[in-house]
Amino acid sequence: MNAHRARGSARPALTRTDGTPLRVLVVDDDPDLAEVLSGALRYEGWDVRTAGDGASAVTEARELLPDAVVLDVMLPDTDGFAVLPSLHAVRPDVCVLFLTARDAVEDRIAGITAGGDDYVTKPFSLEEVVARLRGLLRRAGMARQTEEGPRLTVGDLVMDEDAREVTRGGELIELSPTEFELLRLLMRNPRRVLSKAQILDRVWSYDFGGQAHVVELYISYLRKKVDAGRPPMIHTVRGAGYVLKPVTR
Repeated sequence: MNAHRARGSARPALTRTDGTPLRVLVVDDDPDLAEVLSGALRYEGWDVRTAGDGASAVTEARELLPDAVVLDVMLPDTDGFAVLPSLHAVRPDVCVLFLTARDAVEDRIAGITAGGDDYVTKPFSLEEVVARLRGLLRRAGMARQTEEGPRLTVGDLVMDEDAREVTRGGELIELSPTEFELLRLLMRNPRRVLSKAQILDRVWSYDFGGQAHVVELYISYLRKKVDAGRPPMIHTVRGAGYVLKPVTR
């Protein structure tokens, strides 16, 4: 799978028609793949949950009421085709994107015939999955592009993604392009610990060959600008990574 993602993408943010984050359920029994996929979708600003088998997929769907499901065909307790009717029972208009390692034409036809909306074969690029989902959701009338510049808010920290401006407590913070991308990743995942490897993959888009010190360096740069003279928002979780949390009073 190609995990490359272009930095600084200018494509408009996509939300539900009421302006709230799109809800996506990722169903795959490979936890690493599910984590990478869900991370890419959270980077779009979407509300994402994961499930590792058909039974838990239905349970999660009942709680989340997803707008879209990324559904692996081969699951440990059943197959994706068999799960689909239960997902449609929870939400009849849910968009379903099948994932499979099989690329035979018959499998593609089976996926569409079963009621799926699209079909992606492994290995795939994250950009392709995101683009397919965006297209499905727009065509289904379940999503809209934000007319104003998308804004991320965590506590008193605010980022205007289109204007590429960041403020904290109303005070403008000047960031380099890489600092901006790193902060955007943290703000899209508030209260979620991100490892150095995850940050390298999503901000720099390639493996630094173990040079994780570049993450430490840029985290220190961000702290000097975002947390200087203020209660800290960027925290180190020893042995795990970094997390951005709003200040509690």
